[in-house]
Amino acid sequence: MEVRRLAELTAAAGDDEPLRALAASAELRREVERIEAVQVRRARARGLSWAGIATALGVSRQAVHKKYGPGFGRRRS
Repeated sequence: MEVRRLAELTAAAGDDEPLRALAASAELRREVERIEAVQVRRARARGLSWAGIATALGVSRQAVHKKYGPGFGRRRS
């Protein structure tokens, strides 16, 4: 998804119509999760540690490993 679309979703999340704002918020959240997952995979492919990734995300090493560790992608549908 391109940066322009993220900006559109961010603006739409502030819409005065609650249902439109909620739909945009949900789509924005899904896209941010997808971007994060891609970046975690890239970081691991480049040899970065779970601890380093966790620090960048502001979570514990255990939390990031649980979310993105072995089996990531198989647990989510």
